[in-house]
Amino acid sequence: MVKTLEQILESGEDNMLAIFQYDFMIRAFVVGITVGVIAPVIGLFLIVKRYSLFADTLSHVSLLGVAIGLIANTQPVITAVVFAVLGAIGIDKVQERTKIFGESVLALFLSGSLAVATVLISISGGFNVNLLNFLFGSITTVEPTDLYFITALGATVLITVFLLYKELFFISYDEEAARISGLPVGVLGTILIVLAAVTVSLSIRIVGVLLIGALMVIPGITAMQFKQSFRTTMIYAIGLSVLSVILGLFLSFYVGIASGGSIVVIALILFLLAIIAR
Repeated sequence: MVKTLEQILESGEDNMLAIFQYDFMIRAFVVGITVGVIAPVIGLFLIVKRYSLFADTLSHVSLLGVAIGLIANTQPVITAVVFAVLGAIGIDKVQERTKIFGESVLALFLSGSLAVATVLISISGGFNVNLLNFLFGSITTVEPTDLYFITALGATVLITVFLLYKELFFISYDEEAARISGLPVGVLGTILIVLAAVTVSLSIRIVGVLLIGALMVIPGITAMQFKQSFRTTMIYAIGLSVLSVILGLFLSFYVGIASGGSIVVIALILFLLAIIAR
């Protein structure tokens, strides 16, 4: 007989390995580690590109996708991916074809998608438990379909970054020099923002819509405190992110708090420790 989370907490089980007796926790760890790897990888490119707020904007666009998915009674993660990708491409096209500054375009999409999502949520009857789980993350909501979908797309993101690593770094670090050297900056830029959109959408089950940007950015800026090469910094960021996810999931399970908040709090603590150590 599988116990609910409330029964586990009431029983007082203090064996740290007892967490792996439950299928939903195994799924949460697999999905969490997948997200913990891809989030800082894409996030570091965005940091170098000075595009850190892009992740927060896409998280709000994803919320619109989640709201539509819940209203339509479909898989919210899939609709979140679709809307995040469309939003990322839309942001890129608006910046390309208008004279609006980048930060203003991000604010436009962030506030606009949040406003539409709020209207749809109010029409559908307001906030419910499912929506709150997507906002703040919940380890108990990771379903088998989420596991297969997220790991498959996560592997696709990593393979794409591996194949285009040098090109993505070049356009992030110095887009003008990359254009002069003959690289297809427009295509590569679109690939990067689509990867960011997919990463944001895949993170909502574990971290939640409101905290995705933090997981993508904080491990990266923490790793940067050690003043290493970009490749080494990325390895450090992945390690810090995965550690935050693992410790955050343990904390969420045994204390009974939202997984997203737990993970980000651990990431912030690691950042403060890195500052002190430096």
